[in-house]
Amino acid sequence: MGEIEGSYRVLQTPGTRLGAQFNAGISTLEPGQSLSGNMVSGSKSHGRGLQIRVQGLDDSQEFFDIDVSCTLSIPSPLCIYTALSLQFVTHLEVSCLIVWLEPTKPIMKQVRRPANTLFRLSVKFFPPDPGQLQEEYTRYLFSLQMKRDLMEGRLICTENTGALLASHLVQSEIGDYDDIADRDFLRMNKLLPYQEKVQERIMELHRRHLGQTPAESDFQILEIARKLEMYGVRFHPAADREGTKINLAVAHMGLQVFQGHTKINTFNWSKIRKLSFKRKRFLIKLHPELTVFSFSFMMASRDECKIFWKICVEYHSFFRLFDQPQPKSKAILFTRGSSFRYRYKICNLSSTDSVVDSPQLSPFNSKGPLCLSPSFQMSTLSLPGQTPSPLQSPILSEVGSNARLEEEEEGRRKRFPTDKAYFIAKEILTTERTYLKDLEVITVWFRSAVIKDNAMPEGLMTLLFSNIDPIYEFHRGFLKELDQRLALWEGRSNAHVKGDYQRIGDVMLRNMCALKEFTSYLQKHDEVLTELEKATKRLKKLETVYKEFELQKVCYLPLNTFLLKPIQRLMHYKLILERLCKHYSPAHRDHDDCKEALKEVAEIATQLQSSLIRLENFQKLTELQRDLIGIENLTAPGREFIREGCLFKLTKKGLQQRMFFLFSDMLLYTSKGVTATNQFKVHGQLPLYGMIIEESENEWSVPHCFTIYSAQRTIVVAASSKVEMGKWIEDLNMAIDLAKKSQEKSRSSDEVSLEQESEDDMNSSRTSLEKQTHHRANTTMHVCWHRNTSVSMSDHSLAVENQLSGYLLRKFKNSNGWQKLWVVFTNFCLFFYKTHQDDFPLASLPLLGYTVSTPEESDSIHKEYVFKLQFKSHVYFFRAESEYTFERWMEVIKSAASTTGRMSLLIPKGGPMEINGN
Repeated sequence: MGEIEGSYRVLQTPGTRLGAQFNAGISTLEPGQSLSGNMVSGSKSHGRGLQIRVQGLDDSQEFFDIDVSCTLSIPSPLCIYTALSLQFVTHLEVSCLIVWLEPTKPIMKQVRRPANTLFRLSVKFFPPDPGQLQEEYTRYLFSLQMKRDLMEGRLICTENTGALLASHLVQSEIGDYDDIADRDFLRMNKLLPYQEKVQERIMELHRRHLGQTPAESDFQILEIARKLEMYGVRFHPAADREGTKINLAVAHMGLQVFQGHTKINTFNWSKIRKLSFKRKRFLIKLHPELTVFSFSFMMASRDECKIFWKICVEYHSFFRLFDQPQPKSKAILFTRGSSFRYRYKICNLSSTDSVVDSPQLSPFNSKGPLCLSPSFQMSTLSLPGQTPSPLQSPILSEVGSNARLEEEEEGRRKRFPTDKAYFIAKEILTTERTYLKDLEVITVWFRSAVIKDNAMPEGLMTLLFSNIDPIYEFHRGFLKELDQRLALWEGRSNAHVKGDYQRIGDVMLRNMCALKEFTSYLQKHDEVLTELEKATKRLKKLETVYKEFELQKVCYLPLNTFLLKPIQRLMHYKLILERLCKHYSPAHRDHDDCKEALKEVAEIATQLQSSLIRLENFQKLTELQRDLIGIENLTAPGREFIREGCLFKLTKKGLQQRMFFLFSDMLLYTSKGVTATNQFKVHGQLPLYGMIIEESENEWSVPHCFTIYSAQRTIVVAASSKVEMGKWIEDLNMAIDLAKKSQEKSRSSDEVSLEQESEDDMNSSRTSLEKQTHHRANTTMHVCWHRNTSVSMSDHSLAVENQLSGYLLRKFKNSNGWQKLWVVFTNFCLFFYKTHQDDFPLASLPLLGYTVSTPEESDSIHKEYVFKLQFKSHVYFFRAESEYTFERWMEVIKSAASTTGRMSLLIPKGGPMEINGN
């Protein structure tokens, strides 16, 4: 067979990575191989010949004469690099699939009609940093693949990024900017689907690349492309267990799951034990220590399933294997399973400690950042400067047909029972699903993080997981029992089975009795929380892992919040059972069981009530310790958190927004950091002993104003409303009175002026702030800052009691259709998921400052069970499935939302300014 000579340019000047002193990349040529070396073996024709058509990466097409028995070469791989190969379209009964040519199998055995088939040269494996490829020619081929992906709409990016990529492509092809040449080139070459819209922007950016060589342009293209989420992604349509349409993809780090173009999960190679397929079902088995062992996805056909499986095996081998696996000897009579083996010579792109020769994938010690387990991926990291304000709307893409969704929901309403008890029982089920996911944050995700970096001492590991693992296992069984009972109650599972299944009391009684056995475990949570905090302060590695883990999307609340969930869950059972007992008449067949179950759980809850109050206070103090800069030992014994919120403090520059924190012994005031760490810097610390509060609105001519007199300092502050001012004054006076009566009051510390509040000082604090870790923006302190309101410890306790989960239909103010979402309410916030099986929320909506009401006539909402959420111009409509669930959502949201408005006047009309300027 003759040589395949691609019509690619040959660059004269070797390219180097910009700014690098040497190139530490990976060679893509075999020893002794030249750029124009043979790409396909069998250059001499023996027997029958065949002509095939090949399309290069530059879209040129050429014909080549080959032998009918020829294969792709191993010593001289196609197009000098094993990351590139030929693909073609095969026509199946139900669809058309893109298939890669196997290197060791004759082409005639893979393609039915080679003469009529267009073979397309493409990049098959996408390394994480293609700019490190050593050969300039290979980098050029990769840049051509990026060009093709851009035009075909696979490399999804913003229009500005697309224009930037196009400008480098223009520079690479025609050199420095020339207005006429640019316009002619862009008219003759299509680089973007929306090219006409951004043509002037492309030319503007091209003007900035003066003097850039083609090799440098290729490097810039790869640098930009590799940072995009859709870099190298090739979708394989599938469906999950719920029937939701998704797309599977495979990358260098593992398998990815997309819904639309949003990545919702990643299965890292190091956590996958086995990949397999059975007919149309694609199966992923994880290592046993991850608790959730297996996942399955349904594809359109067996052929599609097998093709994707083969690609997974090839990707794993290419990026994870160092040596060539030895082929297995063939069975004489019978064979079992697939005989497919990946036999390319593997480039050493990543370190590995094992050899894999089958779909059985061995674990590897990944050294990548936080590649821990399913849905841990780099995209989950919140980058500094990119944290959205809590005021931003959580935008999720519309899913499916709105008309079909309406029909399905109406059908469900007609099919489901209408008894209120059913919906109360369903609330137990839905909240149990969320609770189990919350436990997995500790038992699965955090465990993986500390094990990966060997960050936690063995004694603390035993203390933590020996207490929470049995609880988690118990609730796994409890959830399964709840799910089965609700299925029978609805008649959607084993409907032919006769029995009295329209009740929940027997299930609750049985499990509440069993839960009593875990009281000793729950009583140790105090010790667990305390020891974890001590170890985090003592061990730098554990502190780093802890902080990095809190930045992951799966950890959607402060980490130690999840450790309180088992005790808080008892309170939820108690409240729900009280609701059931109130609903049932004494003669109802389910009443007695519910009453007994309530008695059992109330007994446990009473024993742990004081412990819960202490733990919630400790959790809040440790959370604030991490978020505040300039205060040490915030978790001192005896200190209690009372209120946090935003007030405007009178300074030399007028009223300045400050964040205040009231404790049982002191009042702190802070300012928002000037960097992207999202932390607050302490500027003042006022002891409560001897403090006096005085309303002073008339004196200062500022609305909702009051004065705080401490031992050596007097400050004037203004609240956002009269209601807010009342809350602060009431809590301050109460705290001052308690501090005065307390025998442990601190007399030794007057106010410490920690930092002057001038603009120069604020900017000078940048260095110290940057040393801190970036923090999420939907914690209560940040929401209070943005919404100009406050939250007390009693508000936190009430919010714990009012947690809720379930499916809701959501509609934006100006949209037509409804979108079905799994919604979790906790910590004054709504968290939105596609389904209840998702590991982390896709968006959140903090509720402080929102009002909740029923739609008005002008809203034109003609549906039942709809409530309206509004904060200024942000308006959302949510639709529940029943009157009971509608009332429950209204109830819990009212408990979190505040009706107080912002200040109507923030600038004082006159009056003396503060002398100290702090």
